[in-house]
Amino acid sequence: MILKKNIFILSALLLLFSLAFAQEDAVQFEANVSKEKLGVNERLRVDFKMNKDGDNFTPPDFEGFTVVMGPNQSVSHSWINGKRSFSKTYSYILSPVGRGKFTIKQATIEIDGNTYKTLPVHIEVTAAVDNPGEENPAAIAEDKLHLVAEVSKGNPYLNEAITVVYKLYVSPDTNVSDFRPLDNPKYNNFWSQEIEIQRFEVKNGTYQGKPYRYVVLKQVVLYPQKEGELSLEPLSLDVTVDVPTNKRDIFGGRLYTQAHRTVSAGKRTINVKSLPAQGRPADFSGAVGKFSFKVTSSKNTLKSSESFQLKVAVQGKGNFKLFSLPKMELPSAMEVYNPEFKENISTSLSGMSGSVSDNYTVVPQFKGQYTIPDITFSYFDPETASYKTLHSEQATVNVTQGPQQAVASGGETPGTAKQNVVAAGSQFRFIKLSPGLTSMESDDFFGSGLFYMLLALPFLFIPLAIFAIKRKQKISADVQGNKIRKANRLARKYLSEARKALGKKEDFYIALEKALHNYLKAKLHIETSEFSKEKITALLQEKEVDTPSIEGFIGLLQSCELARYTPASEVAMQQDYDKAVTVISQMDKQI
Repeated sequence: MILKKNIFILSALLLLFSLAFAQEDAVQFEANVSKEKLGVNERLRVDFKMNKDGDNFTPPDFEGFTVVMGPNQSVSHSWINGKRSFSKTYSYILSPVGRGKFTIKQATIEIDGNTYKTLPVHIEVTAAVDNPGEENPAAIAEDKLHLVAEVSKGNPYLNEAITVVYKLYVSPDTNVSDFRPLDNPKYNNFWSQEIEIQRFEVKNGTYQGKPYRYVVLKQVVLYPQKEGELSLEPLSLDVTVDVPTNKRDIFGGRLYTQAHRTVSAGKRTINVKSLPAQGRPADFSGAVGKFSFKVTSSKNTLKSSESFQLKVAVQGKGNFKLFSLPKMELPSAMEVYNPEFKENISTSLSGMSGSVSDNYTVVPQFKGQYTIPDITFSYFDPETASYKTLHSEQATVNVTQGPQQAVASGGETPGTAKQNVVAAGSQFRFIKLSPGLTSMESDDFFGSGLFYMLLALPFLFIPLAIFAIKRKQKISADVQGNKIRKANRLARKYLSEARKALGKKEDFYIALEKALHNYLKAKLHIETSEFSKEKITALLQEKEVDTPSIEGFIGLLQSCELARYTPASEVAMQQDYDKAVTVISQMDKQI
């Protein structure tokens, strides 16, 4: 009994030790972020951490973000109570390109011949925050840049024009080399029109009592469409600045350092006043500004069945695109066609100005003298805070020839007799273009040629499926061949990535070096830890590879190493890429 109890305790201890060792040897590869919700003017740190060393680390594409710094690699070794602990981390600093919800996709790493992936991480980017975190690498330029939104009027009337001018103020001892918008405001509850800036002009000015240079980046004309307090969303920019340091060059000139700074114009609140209800004309259609109004006729004397033009025009300055013109009502003896709308409007910092008009084509049907009645146009003038009503002048059209209009009972004179009004466009019925006929005969699907073809189609796929299964089994049995094919695919993949990264020095040479290493894995069957220039040269000589190809391959590896510490032009990167293609092609013919 005691023996059985001892055996049970020993088995339990062995099981606990095996679980502990298994837990200790388990591979961990995970993605950690500094925050899951941030403003568009903040930075995000992403760490890809593993507890075992690996090869061929591939980061995600970071869609929705710009890589500001990285990858920064750090390795940590420690011994605690006689146990070894290893940690390797790839770190990135990211800047969001705009608001929204984004996903940092999976990163991959190869450890001991197996591929491991991180879990996706979801990030929410909101509007700019007032106090961005300390992770912003451009803190040295905090007092050098200011983005200001200047609003022409803080309490306009409904549909009254206001302008917003965005100015970037820069300290005299700071240079701006580039900028790009991170978040453009959407101007909800406003009708907006942006004024295009053809060329940025640098001007001198003051900001908070200090001398600054400034440039106007954006100009927008807004017409509020809602009463009450309305918010203007902030404009955010990512600015690349050259900030002076305390260091000097050999000639005594001050040295500059480059940094990224995210600036925001901040939210602005507009208090929109409603249009007064007292004194509002019945024909008011929403026009706000200062206008003139007239109705003109192209002819005063004509024959019946001839046409003339009536033009209803409004000219001046105001919200032209946000109101409608008054409609003409003519005697029933005149046939009136739908008006042609024309506009000639320009937008400046003071708002819209120009003219709009409705052009009516009118055809009299009878001889006589016709009176075109006057019509009114009303608008609200924000300068005087009152409504104005304009009247058109009455016009007379004399039709000299044509059929005589019938005189109605009551002794009305021609041209004023009352008749049933015939609306233009309803004298004729619309000609029906499609008869909508359907065939009385129908074709059955059962027994048709298509039916038998679809019935036989699955049997035709059986030989193809058998051939595909046998081929897959043959490929799976070739273990060595699968390894070689996998390495070849990796080489082609990284050469392709190197070609895409031309112009980006660090990304290009990392991809090129990985391609060369994976090519050697495929051809020489050695691991990454065995790489050295002397061993590679010796193995290639054993394979009877000619000397120029060996020297070219070793030279490429040296270029990849030197490129991390020396500048490289796009021409040099193109030359190294072409050389890699040539060397690999030559070595393939010899190995």
